[in-house]
Amino acid sequence: MATESNYYVPEPSRLPVLAALGLGLMALGAGMWVRDEGFGVLAAGSLILSVVLYAWFNTVIKENMAGMTNAQVKRSFVWGMSWFIFSEVMFFAVFFGALFYIRTLVLPWLGGEGDKSDMIDLVWPGFQAEWPLMVNPDQVVGGEKFIGPHENMSFPGWGSLFHWLPLWNTVILLTSSVTVHFAHHAMKHNDRTKFNAWLGLTVLLGIIFLVVQYVEYHEAYVEMGLTLKSGIYGTTFFMLTGFHGFHVTLGTFMLLIQLLRGMKGHFAADDQFGFEATSWYWHFVDVVWLGLFIFVYVLS
Repeated sequence: MATESNYYVPEPSRLPVLAALGLGLMALGAGMWVRDEGFGVLAAGSLILSVVLYAWFNTVIKENMAGMTNAQVKRSFVWGMSWFIFSEVMFFAVFFGALFYIRTLVLPWLGGEGDKSDMIDLVWPGFQAEWPLMVNPDQVVGGEKFIGPHENMSFPGWGSLFHWLPLWNTVILLTSSVTVHFAHHAMKHNDRTKFNAWLGLTVLLGIIFLVVQYVEYHEAYVEMGLTLKSGIYGTTFFMLTGFHGFHVTLGTFMLLIQLLRGMKGHFAADDQFGFEATSWYWHFVDVVWLGLFIFVYVLS
């Protein structure tokens, strides 16, 4: 419908409520999964969110193709996506901040620095301030003893560089940033064939990244003993890389939608914000990974 200001107002929708339900179930299921339960809740939330995103994308695409959006609405899309990415920056800033607090402040304190060094032996006798932290306090919680990992994911040395999975995932994501830029350049010049080819390659690289991360996680759990239960190092590692993996999954899904649209003849040199917004998000995901690669892997 149109108002006197000629601003398109969409019809009332249940999609925002359903999206909140899906995200809520995902958060609840993820919290329960840490305790080896609740995977079904997490899967149900993921399914609901996937269906909602598909329906929401479909609605917005139909509105745009029908010419129901004007310049003012498109400006609101730009601001909306900008604030969304800003909120994601703040989201990851919290986890990077937690890693900084643990490594830069807590470890030295436990190692004896500060005015409470005489109390350290009471908190953690014999503690060695080293990162990655490979040992845990000799405590039992819920009948289960904390067990530290016997290996970590830090830089393995130059001799093993080309067998280091995080390095390959870095190359993959940086390459995908280049390919999505080439796709953008192709659409700016109305070259749909190159657009579809470069964007298809970007989607493929996103999928390869997720496969490599799965292999890395399997290696961490099975071969290194590095799990969510293996102390603060395991917790920060999986929280940071796991949430990033979720964002890569979402970004790959969004890029796939844009690829399908491009194959159907959508977008033009002067009308492609759906793709542009997705490419912004993808570049953001790539920048976050660079931070992870430096602070979680290289400087560990």
